[in-house]
Amino acid sequence: MTYSIGDIARKIGLTPSTLRYYDKEGLLPFVDRTETGIRRFKDSDMEWFSIIECLKNTGMSIKEIKTFIDWCMEGDASLDKRYQMFLERKKETEKQIKLLQNSLDVINYKCWYYKTALDAGTEKVHQTIPPEMRKKCSFTSPVQPEEGLN
Repeated sequence: MTYSIGDIARKIGLTPSTLRYYDKEGLLPFVDRTETGIRRFKDSDMEWFSIIECLKNTGMSIKEIKTFIDWCMEGDASLDKRYQMFLERKKETEKQIKLLQNSLDVINYKCWYYKTALDAGTEKVHQTIPPEMRKKCSFTSPVQPEEGLN
């Protein structure tokens, strides 16, 4: 079964203009076209879109994703490049998760802080919080400065 650009856009939750942009940037060399140039998408294209969105979510640029797509089109000759790229994406994603977990910890603390103050009718209830508990509300990056976050 084939799909129009509008059909596939609805199916994967992207806009047709996003798909056209991806095509213009070279991310969709696998997409078939009719004799008149109209894009026709297949069910098998869904996995490609899933990978593209996954890589975008890890912070990869469109240019970097295009490099990956080009490697895929090369076949087995680029297996090591693709493997190394995914190892790097894994490392970067783990850093992002640590950073987000730290942010969530601070947010959870602040939710507790304000809920407790609301229940007591005043923030003064927190004047008796031990210093070690107050440290929980300060943000500290789980990433070492020399590692960066790219």
